[in-house]
Amino acid sequence: MNAASLHRSAIALGGFAALAGAFFLLIGRGPIDMLVAIAQASVGSGYAVGESLLRATPILLCALATLVPARLGLVSVGAEGQLYFGALAGTGAMLLAPSSLPLVLLGGVIGGAVWALVPALLRVVADVNETISTLMLNYVAALLVTWLVYGPWKNPQSQGWPASIDFAEAARLPLLGESRVHAGLLMALVLGIALHLLFTRSRWGLVLDVLRSNPRLAPLAGLSVTRQVLLTMVVGGALAGLAGIAETSSVQGRLQASFANGAGLSGFLVAWLAGNRVLPAMVLALLVGGLLAAGDELQMMTSVPSSAVLVVQGLMFVAMLGAGAWKKGGASG
Repeated sequence: MNAASLHRSAIALGGFAALAGAFFLLIGRGPIDMLVAIAQASVGSGYAVGESLLRATPILLCALATLVPARLGLVSVGAEGQLYFGALAGTGAMLLAPSSLPLVLLGGVIGGAVWALVPALLRVVADVNETISTLMLNYVAALLVTWLVYGPWKNPQSQGWPASIDFAEAARLPLLGESRVHAGLLMALVLGIALHLLFTRSRWGLVLDVLRSNPRLAPLAGLSVTRQVLLTMVVGGALAGLAGIAETSSVQGRLQASFANGAGLSGFLVAWLAGNRVLPAMVLALLVGGLLAAGDELQMMTSVPSSAVLVVQGLMFVAMLGAGAWKKGGASG
């Protein structure tokens, strides 16, 4: 993580503290006490650290899913939809082979990749803007999951609760120790390091840098933009699909509607704030995961209304966006 990223993160944290403090004053709470409570809820105990890592895992994978196509200059906001479709496809694999974890994970990865392939094909065949198509497909994927868990895949024994049948123990991603943190965190960290090495040490990373900086060089250098668009979008989709099935097969234990908790959007913001670089994104994902987990705990620890917790979480993203815009403005000024 370079000095610029550290500076940007410091600005975001300072901005969040100022905005959240002002909000707490407005609702009649002590800002210092509440900010201390947020810090304690993020890293104040082993349980808090575990919950922070749990929230960070899908955010990190979705951030990686965003920054892979971004290395080519594409702006994909489809990690949320690819996450949903990965969970859908992985659950479908579970219904076919209830005790095969590898098949469930493979189904999730392929599902996310297939969902990302749709906007990729629209881009290379019909020159459809990938930002718009991925945004629209987010809604389609979420609604597909909702339809399935309310309809064909609804567990008849769930007493009206809209969810699929429970994953068998053999098809569930293992937890780490006594915590709720699952093996998806290790996968995300390993994949993040592998991507960093690919982007900085391999010919593929050099190709993406060249095409992003000057696409007109592609035919002269014998490079195929079409191939790279398809490849980067599919790889990104596979990562988001892994996030979806990891969340479903471990934390949830069954497919439910609205399980993503905005991980795709959070991942997009993390990737953008990190300048589409892997290592800063890994650090920022852990930070955002901690702050979001703290928001969940804040309601129980301080009796703050859930609506106020949502406002605090929204202020965090406002601070992150503001920090990114400020640094960008400063760099261009």
